[in-house]
Amino acid sequence: MRKLLFLVNPNAGQRKCSRYLADIITIFNNGGYEVTVFMTTGPGSGTGIVAQRAKDYDLVVCAGGDGTLNETISGLLSAGADCPVGYIPCGSTNDFAATLKLSMDLVQAARDIVEGQAVTYDVGRWCGRYFSYVASFGAFTRVSYTTPQNLKNALGHLAYVLSGIQELPQIRKIPMELELDGEQIRDEFVFGAVSNSTSVGGVINLNPRLVDLRDGKFEVTLVRMPRDMSELAACVQALQTQTYDCAAITFRSVSSLTIRQSPEVDWTLDGERAEGREEIRIENLHRAIRLVHRQEEP
Repeated sequence: MRKLLFLVNPNAGQRKCSRYLADIITIFNNGGYEVTVFMTTGPGSGTGIVAQRAKDYDLVVCAGGDGTLNETISGLLSAGADCPVGYIPCGSTNDFAATLKLSMDLVQAARDIVEGQAVTYDVGRWCGRYFSYVASFGAFTRVSYTTPQNLKNALGHLAYVLSGIQELPQIRKIPMELELDGEQIRDEFVFGAVSNSTSVGGVINLNPRLVDLRDGKFEVTLVRMPRDMSELAACVQALQTQTYDCAAITFRSVSSLTIRQSPEVDWTLDGERAEGREEIRIENLHRAIRLVHRQEEP
């Protein structure tokens, strides 16, 4: 029998994974897997479990939100483990799962892992830390790690919206120097995201025709403070139409970038806080993970 390590965040979303745990394990058993379950106990615990145990298993599956997936991938890569990953999304936002069109029905997601196949995907590395789909800074990025878990559980995505509204008076311009695959940019920004996803923190939805999760490149979206109402309107329209052709937005696809900034500017990696530093190096690890899921019919 093949061995499956099942990492569960019992506090993710509305704690619904716990209600379906027996059904999910039964599906894995019927699929030929002997299952070992570990519950995360706090931030970082998932990374430790996977790093210590993954090499002894044929498949690692995590159930939780984007942060749980981040910890699973971080544990695998830090340990040099090559086993594939399955993801059962049950967090409050599930941006990465939305991009891949993974089932939000937890039982069906388990079936899709058993019946699916492994596909390679890129992973990001931010100053040595890994991220599965986004590293971001500026307006609204603090929301994901400052919103209390009980509020996330009670209100879901609405909790992020409400917390984001509270940040509006605190939006400030952030001076930065960036090198994007050799291109030099120096300006002040209110928001930025280095992403490998069509959905970026519930703030921006990127044109899926421009996003390839396996091409060795990130999509970099940088937003300046609009100078007046007409530029604000043009910025909103550019984001809504997914054209990114206005003066307030810089959009690039790059494989690596270096950023110089104030160390007081913190970042968010897959919804988790990353303490700021003066120089930040972000790299694309081309097809670094194998994610098991059902393929869409052409």
